[in-house]
Amino acid sequence: MEELKYRIIKTKKQYNQYCNILEDLCSLDEKNSAQNDEIELLTLLIHTWDEEHNTFHEVDPVSLLKSLMAERGMKAKDLVEILNVSKGLISDILNYKKGFSKEIIRGLSTYFKVSQEAFNRPYKLVSPMNIHLKNASVMNTEKRIASAR
Repeated sequence: MEELKYRIIKTKKQYNQYCNILEDLCSLDEKNSAQNDEIELLTLLIHTWDEEHNTFHEVDPVSLLKSLMAERGMKAKDLVEILNVSKGLISDILNYKKGFSKEIIRGLSTYFKVSQEAFNRPYKLVSPMNIHLKNASVMNTEKRIASAR
């Protein structure tokens, strides 16, 4: 009996090997039908591993975005072009001053090929009124100014 070329992914090492093989296959200029079948199978195996070992719920959406950007060597200006939004908005998002809109979530999900749920989770924003405070425990509280009258 012939041994299978690929098996269900059971280790991170195997996962990384399959990702490298898939990347090599996808970079070929011309592919035959056997290579296309191999691409489909590897994609399915990798997707299954990703679904079972999803750690997105452990990371807030901004940290996840920064991590995805770092993996691809991207800068904030790249997101400006990809999402067709202002530099200021991207800066505010990356600095926890503004949340993700539905359009931003859809755009990031499509571009990074990640489920929308990864970016559509609650996280704390930094209040612009308290940005000068260094203590993180008070950073997200509103500044109260007692009137002297």
